[in-house]
Amino acid sequence: MEYSYIEKRYNVMGLASIEAFAGIKGGINGNCKDVYFVRMTGVNQSFLKDIAHMDETQTGRMLLGQGIYNRVGAFPKSLSGDMTDRYMKCYRSWLDTGREKLFSAKSEEKSGLGELLGTSCKKVLEVYHTCNSNLNESIEKNFIVKLLYWLDELALDYLKEWNPKQSMKFVAQDITKEQEYFFCYFLTLLGIDVLLLQIEADIGEKLEALHLSEQIYLGEKKAVVLDAYDSKKYVSRKENSGNILQESGQVQAEEGSHRPRVVIPPNRRRASGSTIQEPAGAAGSIGMGQRGPDRTSTTADRTSQTAGRAPYPPAGRPGQELAFEELALRASSVVMIAIHDRKGDIIGSGSGIMIGRDGYILTNDHVARGGKYYSVRIENDDNMYNTEEIIKYNSLLDLAVIRIDRTLQPLPIYRGSKPLVRGQKVVAIGSPLGLFNSVSDGIISGFRRMKDVDMIQFTAPISHGSSGGAVLNMYGEVIGVSTAGIDEGQNINLAVGYEFINTFIRGFQ
Repeated sequence: MEYSYIEKRYNVMGLASIEAFAGIKGGINGNCKDVYFVRMTGVNQSFLKDIAHMDETQTGRMLLGQGIYNRVGAFPKSLSGDMTDRYMKCYRSWLDTGREKLFSAKSEEKSGLGELLGTSCKKVLEVYHTCNSNLNESIEKNFIVKLLYWLDELALDYLKEWNPKQSMKFVAQDITKEQEYFFCYFLTLLGIDVLLLQIEADIGEKLEALHLSEQIYLGEKKAVVLDAYDSKKYVSRKENSGNILQESGQVQAEEGSHRPRVVIPPNRRRASGSTIQEPAGAAGSIGMGQRGPDRTSTTADRTSQTAGRAPYPPAGRPGQELAFEELALRASSVVMIAIHDRKGDIIGSGSGIMIGRDGYILTNDHVARGGKYYSVRIENDDNMYNTEEIIKYNSLLDLAVIRIDRTLQPLPIYRGSKPLVRGQKVVAIGSPLGLFNSVSDGIISGFRRMKDVDMIQFTAPISHGSSGGAVLNMYGEVIGVSTAGIDEGQNINLAVGYEFINTFIRGFQ
């Protein structure tokens, strides 16, 4: 594989949980990749289960050739004299190339790899200088030697299988030392997503002031013992039970393993600068899987709500567009969301799209923003489903995922087999002005870029309350999420496109 340096864009989507980090995969746009560098401080009630689930699912993907994963505790001890000499030679070779090409003691001299490591090392040194104004050649040399040594001991597999388009994740525990923190930043420059589990302690003010990583509050800092990660035990388990991998090539948890849940941290900082307050009735950080008041459904009746209901026709194939009557049946997978304040009063409404069988619903961030809890209404279901769970959000894309306690029938998301074009027919489904699951038709009238996000402009009528609803192509696939309409114009409506949707909901389908 040809190695080359790609520019990075950091923490584009807000991540609120370990599960969200495990599920996210940064996309590549031109010569720029989205990378995540996150510190999760403290622990919550499901912390150990979340770590075990992440280890299992990420190892399963790795066994399928779908990514690379490692979780480490303490960093390796100091080098021996012989090893130091080997890495000093690597450093001197880098200087001899004018700091253009750099190799570690164990990395092979593959085409472009030297340039990739050399460029990444120069960039991390630039930031390292800001923390060490008295940096001299000796300090720099020792720093580079440590970077290369840790790279070989902790992350060599990433270089062997380096592919910026696949998932590469590195997790470390209680990183407070300056050079260890910069090593983790160095990995992000190689295109690796990094999660720091700051269980007992966090970085100091000097490193925090660099704004390299995003802090996510999980709970109180306390002593928690994590089992050492060993991918071999999952390989052994796979051979003995066969339960880690599905035949389809997707990862599943074993029988009885942890089901993904989420915690909403108190006063979580949003990308826009606003905050989500703690849900009503919670004290401190809320427990996982809490629900809003007056939940009207139970686990026992969830099966009966979906069993016996005939699924809508499958998505059409190229050249076999569905009739509008068939497309309208997709409304059973589009929900109406009511937003409640602390007193339980409804303060707004929107729409949402079923994206995962385990209760995952995609909507707009501006729909989820500001509510204390949400009630979800589903077509042909008399129950109302209340929830406080916000799984994931991104203010820039205006997308969010919430979860209810019910089995759902997800809509397929378009994968981009052919580019969308102006004049292409579309159908919009949502609940404008509270009119539950209204269906309208129109065309794609243009493509706009709004605040660095590519949007689809379409003519199918929508109104307030349609936000978060589905925009479908004629094969019944979601090509966009209704986001905004321009009141001064007639049928000038905008939707977030499928490219962003597919990246945002990866891991929840």
